[in-house]
Order: sequence, then C-alpha cells, then structure tokens
Amino acid sequence: MKITHSIYTLLFAGSAFVLASCGASGDHPGYEYAPQMYNSVAYEPLSQIVNEEEGSWLSSREDGKGEFFNSNINNPHRMNMREPVEGTVPRTKDGSLPYRLKAFELEEAANIPNPVELTDQVIAEGRVLYRQYCSTCHGPNGEGDGKAGEVVGGVANLKGGAYIDLPEGHIFHVIMKGKGRMGAHGSQISQERIWKIVHYVKQEIQKQ
Repeated sequence: MKITHSIYTLLFAGSAFVLASCGASGDHPGYEYAPQMYNSVAYEPLSQIVNEEEGSWLSSREDGKGEFFNSNINNPHRMNMREPVEGTVPRTKDGSLPYRLKAFELEEAANIPNPVELTDQVIAEGRVLYRQYCSTCHGPNGEGDGKAGEVVGGVANLKGGAYIDLPEGHIFHVIMKGKGRMGAHGSQISQERIWKIVHYVKQEIQKQ
C-alpha cells in the first residue's frame, strides 16, 4: 500500500515538474514540442541574419544551423525579398499601368483616350459609380447642387460653360488628382471605374 502511494506521489511530482518546465518566465522561453510549428521564424524583407549560429541554443533544424538564421544566399544585397526584374513596371489588378502624371499636368492628361470600351453596360456601371462617389457634390444631374456641394461651395456644374467641351482625359485626371476644391479620388476609385464614370458624364449627364 505504501509502495503504491509512493508511486502515485512520484508520478504526481514528476507530472508537476514537467508541466512547470514548459512554462516561460524571464529569459527562459520554456520548452515546446516541435517549436518551429508554433513559432515560425519570419524573414525580414530588407535584411538577413547571416550568422549561422544565431539561435543555435534553440535550434532543431535538420541543416544544423541556428534557429534564427534566415539568410537567402541566392538573393543579392543581403535582402530576403526579390526585386522586380529590371525595366519592369508593376500594374494594377485590371492590368493598367500606374498613373504617373502630376496634378498640374492637365494638358498631357487631356490627350489620354478612354481605354474602356463604350457599351450600355459600362454606362450603367458608370451611373452607379457616379451616384456613389460624385452626386453628393455635383448633384444627381451634374449641376453642382449636391447636398455636400451646398456646404463646400464652388462645385462645378458639369453641364455648363467650358465643362461640356472638356476632353475625357482631362476629367479622368481631375478625378484622379483633384483640382481646386475637389480632392483627389485616385486612392478610393480604381482607374477602370473612373473611366466608366467619365463615360457616364460625357454620354449621359452632358447630353441631357
């Protein structure tokens, strides 16, 4: 009976010791089964840890290197990220090149043709987008009488004066980069959607 009691006591004490040893405290991170599965080593994109012994006290890697060694020897400049191929330019999700004209380059912008094909569906989508992003200032019919426009003041009447003759590229540029009291919307609306709004303005609002 005493032997059984002693065995149970030893088992209980051993279990308590094992559980306690798994706890982390101070500079001791504790012990984990397959630690790489719980705490993967993140690669820094612009730098590398080139010391193969870094983190060797924790490592169980098959290659024998330290746990924190994350150098990709195939990448130059001690970076883990891969740089784009020289001469290439990243494109947007719809395949368009980034818009690079400055806010003041209206003359250059006016020469840009609308790359979105004009269809009934595009006009319908442009109508929805106009109501979402433009009507609060320019009004439902483009007359500058939107509720927000009444507060801001000086909102363009898209049906009046020289606005009717503005090239599509000019309108696109103003929506992208802003002009006067109108703020830039390029960070809120994709280029493809802006061109659809331009189609709607030219084909519907300015022909009413």
